[in-house]
Amino acid sequence: MAAKSNVRATEESAARKRPKLATVPGMRPETDDRQFDRLVYERVRLGIMSTLAVREQLSFSELKSLFNVSDGNLSAHARKLEEAQYLTCTKSFEDRRPKSVYRLTALGRSALNRYLDHVEAVIKAMRRP
Repeated sequence: MAAKSNVRATEESAARKRPKLATVPGMRPETDDRQFDRLVYERVRLGIMSTLAVREQLSFSELKSLFNVSDGNLSAHARKLEEAQYLTCTKSFEDRRPKSVYRLTALGRSALNRYLDHVEAVIKAMRRP
């Protein structure tokens, strides 16, 4: 019984850490498809998630070279995505050097798709005569 309680507490904690959704002014928030996740919106985090949507995994070094950011900057962005459970990070050693490998989770893919749907809705709304 204690295990179920711990699992529930962990899920509730993760839900509290997940970023809130914002709506587009002038658009009715009928569904989550019309909303976007501010966590995904930031340039580096959107880049990380978009890249991982087309590649199964990327190392910290690969992501750093793709986005031309400092170690600390990339680490902070990746940590926020991990805390929201949008990414997983597997740490290991390769030739005695630390190696971090990132993967997009199902929750992260869903958040990215919601964001893309939102952007498409905004574009359609703006192109109306």
